[in-house]
Amino acid sequence: MNKLIIIIFFASVSFLFNNCKEHTKGDGHNHGSEAAHAEEAHDEHENVNTTMLTMEQMKSIKIELGNIEKKQLTASLKANGLLKVPNQNRANATAFIGGVIKSILVQSGNTVTKGQTIATISNNSFITMQEEYITVLSKVDLAQLEFNRQNELQQGNAGALKNLQITETELKILKSRKASLKKQLELIGINPLTLTNENIQSIVKITSPISGVISNVMVNIGSYVDGNNTIAEIVDNSQLHLDLYVYEKDLAKLKEGQTIHFTLTNNPGKEYDADVYAISNTFEQNTKAIAIHAKVKGNKQGLIDGMSITALVSLENATLDAVPTDAIVSHEGQDYIFIVTDAHTEEEHHDHGAEETAEHNHDEHGHSHTEKEAEPKNEKGTSFEKIPVRKGTTDIGYSEITLLKEIPKNSKIVTKGAFFILAKMSNKGEGHQH
Repeated sequence: MNKLIIIIFFASVSFLFNNCKEHTKGDGHNHGSEAAHAEEAHDEHENVNTTMLTMEQMKSIKIELGNIEKKQLTASLKANGLLKVPNQNRANATAFIGGVIKSILVQSGNTVTKGQTIATISNNSFITMQEEYITVLSKVDLAQLEFNRQNELQQGNAGALKNLQITETELKILKSRKASLKKQLELIGINPLTLTNENIQSIVKITSPISGVISNVMVNIGSYVDGNNTIAEIVDNSQLHLDLYVYEKDLAKLKEGQTIHFTLTNNPGKEYDADVYAISNTFEQNTKAIAIHAKVKGNKQGLIDGMSITALVSLENATLDAVPTDAIVSHEGQDYIFIVTDAHTEEEHHDHGAEETAEHNHDEHGHSHTEKEAEPKNEKGTSFEKIPVRKGTTDIGYSEITLLKEIPKNSKIVTKGAFFILAKMSNKGEGHQH
C-alpha cells in the first residue's frame, strides 16, 4: 500500500514538471515577441519631437523662417492715439476768384507736386482783369512821361508847381493800381510780364500749393465756386506725427526722446516707430487725458492722416528674446517653437526604417515577421525639432520666450506655419500608438 502511494506521488510530480516546462517554453516565445514589438515601438518613438517636410510641403503650407529677435516688450506703457499731419504740411487749393470749374485733373489718392495743375476755372472777369492791366500799364507809361515833362518845366521855372503835383498824384494812383492788378493776376496763375492783347486767357489754372497727396476733391465739373471755396485738399504725409493720450498717473513715466512702437488698429501685423518730441501740459476736455506728441520715423508707407493706432511706449531699455506670436504653439499644456535641425533625404529616412524592420524580422528563435517596407524616394526634405519654451509678455505681434532646452547658436526658427508642423507631428505620433 505504501509502495503504491509513493509510485503515484512521483508520477504526479513528473507530470506537473513536464507541463510547467512546456508552458514556460511557450511563454518565452510570446514574451520574446512582445519584447521585439516593444523595442520596435521604442525605436519608432525615439524622434517623437522631430519631423520632416519636403520642399513641396513647405511651399504648400507657406512655411516662413526667421531668428529669435531682441524686442522691448517689458516695462512699457500701452496707449491709443491718432496719426496726424502738422498744419504746415496740409493745404487747400483755392481759386482766389470765383468762377466755373472747367476741368478736374486729379482725384483722391493722387500724388502731386507743388505748382502742379489740379483743375481749371473760367470767368469773364479774368478777361476784364487782364484788359484792365494792359490799359493801366499804358497809362502808367504816359503818366510817367507827363510827370517827367512837368518836372523839367518846374525846374526851368516854366511850369506851374500845381501841374507837377497833379501829374505826380496821377502817376502814383496808376502805379498802385498796376501793382494791385499784377498781384491778382499772379494769384490766378497769369504771368503779367508776358501778358499782351494777343494772349489774354479766359481759363486759368488752379495749382497745388504744396507737394503731397490729394486727400479730397471738393468740386465737380461745371460747379461754380467762390474765391474762398476749397477745390481740393492736399496732405504731405512725409512729416506724420503721432498723438497719444495717456492718463495723469502715467505722465511721470514719460519723457522726450522715448521710443514708441505702434501698429495700426485695423492692421496689427506691421510695426512702426516714433520718437516723443513734446508732452502737453493741458488735459483733453472729453477724455481728461494728456496728449503725447511723437514724430513718426522710418518707412511711412501705408500710414494716412487720421488713422487709429495702438502704441507701446518703452519705459526702459531692457531687451528680451522674442519671436512672432504665431511662431509659438501649445501642446498638452506646454508651449513650443520649431527650429530647423538639418536637411536629409527621405531615401535615407526610409532606408534606415527598412534596416530596423529587417532587424526585427527575426527573433532569437529564428521566427520571421512579415512587414511591408516603404519604398524609398529621392526627394529632399528639411527636419524640424520641437523645442519647449516658456512664454512671457505678448504685444505688438511678438512674445517673449525663455528656452527650456539649449539650441545651436543662430538657429532658424519657424515664424509662420508652426501650427501645421505640430499637426503633422501629432498625427504621426497617434499613428504609432499601440
